[in-house]
Amino acid sequence: MFQSMVRGAVAGAAGTAVLDVMSYGDMAWRGRAASEAPIQLMEKITQDLRHPVPGSGSRRNNRLSALGALGGIAVGCGTGVTVSLLYRAGIRMPWSLGGLVTGALAMAAADLPMALLGVSDPGSWSGTDWASDAVPHLAYGLVTYGIVRAP
Repeated sequence: MFQSMVRGAVAGAAGTAVLDVMSYGDMAWRGRAASEAPIQLMEKITQDLRHPVPGSGSRRNNRLSALGALGGIAVGCGTGVTVSLLYRAGIRMPWSLGGLVTGALAMAAADLPMALLGVSDPGSWSGTDWASDAVPHLAYGLVTYGIVRAP
């Protein structure tokens, strides 16, 4: 089981790197700004836990930005571990379907907390917003699931 967890964490880290490359590539291509949602999510979580992030101004914002990025890495690695354990338990799909499911799982793990905590409303997203989120998550899923199921 430990080997499956390590494989999943490595797969999730590789998938996360691909997701980040695609997201930053999209930002560079279209000239769009980074999403503020991860910063807002971390601010909401730390306040709700009664452990607000210290500092003020740009220093505090930098800390929240770093926490948002670390949260994304944790979601990516955690999703990889989950998928790897499910694979070990016998839940096996063809690569394309498994990649799609893995990407959808990671996207839900990233977006549902933001929606539930009122940080973002996916119902108000444009088609371009959805594509900017879904396409990198699909790439994440294909890479992650591909590594999980590799011999």
